[in-house]
Amino acid sequence: MKLWEKGFTTDKKIDIFTVGSDRELDLVIAKYDVIASKAHAKMLGKIGLLTTSETESLVHELENIGKIIEAGNFVIEDDFEDVHSKIEVLLTEKLGDTGKKIHMARSRNDQVLVAVHLYLKDELSEIKNLSKELFDVLMELAETHKKVLLPGYTHLQIAMPSSFGLWFSAFAESLIDDLHFVNAAYKVVDQNPLGSAAGYGSSFPIDRDFTTAEMGFASLKYNVVAAQMSRGKAEKSTAFALSSVASTLAKMAMDICLYMSQNFGFISFPDELTTGSSIMPHKKNPDVFELIRGKCNKIQAVPNQLALLTTNLPSGYHRELQLTKEIIVPAIQELKSCLEMMMFSIRSIQVKPNILDDKKYDYLFSVDTLNDLVLSGVPFRDAYKQIGQQIADGTFKPKREIDHTHAGSLGNLCLEEIRRKMETVL
Repeated sequence: MKLWEKGFTTDKKIDIFTVGSDRELDLVIAKYDVIASKAHAKMLGKIGLLTTSETESLVHELENIGKIIEAGNFVIEDDFEDVHSKIEVLLTEKLGDTGKKIHMARSRNDQVLVAVHLYLKDELSEIKNLSKELFDVLMELAETHKKVLLPGYTHLQIAMPSSFGLWFSAFAESLIDDLHFVNAAYKVVDQNPLGSAAGYGSSFPIDRDFTTAEMGFASLKYNVVAAQMSRGKAEKSTAFALSSVASTLAKMAMDICLYMSQNFGFISFPDELTTGSSIMPHKKNPDVFELIRGKCNKIQAVPNQLALLTTNLPSGYHRELQLTKEIIVPAIQELKSCLEMMMFSIRSIQVKPNILDDKKYDYLFSVDTLNDLVLSGVPFRDAYKQIGQQIADGTFKPKREIDHTHAGSLGNLCLEEIRRKMETVL
C-alpha cells in the first residue's frame, strides 16, 4: 500500500529501487510517527475536522500501535512502502473511514520530517548523556592518576613532561567542546515542521502552535518552505555534532593504541579486553580501540556525505532526501556503540608508574631546567643556547623536580573548574 496510490501499480523494479531500505530504517522512526500522528489527530479534533469520538478512537489505536512498537513486534511487510502507510492501514482496519481521515492536512513530506526531528532530538539527548558518562569516568581517572607522570610529545618526539591526570582530563574537557555542537544541532531539530505539508502549507485551518506544544518542541518552524528545507539540514547539523564527538574518541583511541604498544608500554588492559593472534601467542591486540578509531573516522566523513547528497538541491522536496536516513541512522548507532565501548573499556585501564625514570626521557626536562636558569637571572635566549649546547655535547643534567602551578598545568589540573564548565553545557 502506498499513500499516493491512484488505482494503478508501478513496475516491481521501480518499487524496489525507490523504496530501497526504507522499511528497515523506518522501524527506528516508527514510534515517532505515532507520537506525531497522535498530536495531529488531537489538533484535527480541536479545530473541528474530527469529532470527539473520532479523535479519541484514533488516539487510542495509535497508543495500541505504540505498544506494539515498544514490544518489538512491529513489522513493515513488503506490501507497504514505509512506516506511514503501514500505520494508516492499521488504523483503517480498526476504525474504517475514521482511520482514513488521519492524513487530512498533512503530507508524507511533513509526516516523515517531524518524525525525523523527534528521532534526532532523542538521539542527540542520548549522545549527550553518554558523553557526560564518559566525561565522568575520565575525570575520575584524572583524579586517581594525577601524580603519575607521562611523556608529552610533539611531532611524535618527546617534548615535555605530562601526566595521566593531564591526559585523561584533556579528553574530558574536549568532550565539552563536542557538546556545544550537540547542543547546536539539538536547537536546529527542536523546531516543529508539522503542518508544512508538501512544503507549501494547507488550506485547512490547522493549529500548528498546538502540535508544537503537544510534541514538546521548543519552537515552530514557521515558514512552510523553510520547514521543508530543514530536511537534510537537520541531518547535516546532527552529523557535525556526531563528527565532533567522534574526533575526540578517535584521537583517544589512537593514543591508547600507541601507549599499549611495547615500544611505549605506558598502559595495559586486562586480557579479557584484548584479542590475540592466530599464530603469535604473545599478542594482546587493542582491537576494541582500533575499531573505535576506524568507526569514528568513518563518522567524521558523514557531514561530507550529506553535503554531497544535498548541496545542489533547490528548495522543495526531492526524493534524494530519502537517502539521508541511510547515512545518519547508522552513524548515530555507531557513535553510541563507540561511546559505550570506550566507557566500558577505559574503566579497566592499568597505568604504569615511574615511566620517566628511564634515562631516555631526560630531555623531557630541558625546558624546566632552562626556565630555572631564567629565574636565576640568565636571559632566556642565552639560557636556551646554554642548554642546547649541553645537550649537544652530552653534559646535560636534567632538573627532574616538576613545579608547574598555573591553571591547567601538571600541578594545577583545574578539575573542579572543568566539571563546572561541563555543568554549564548540560
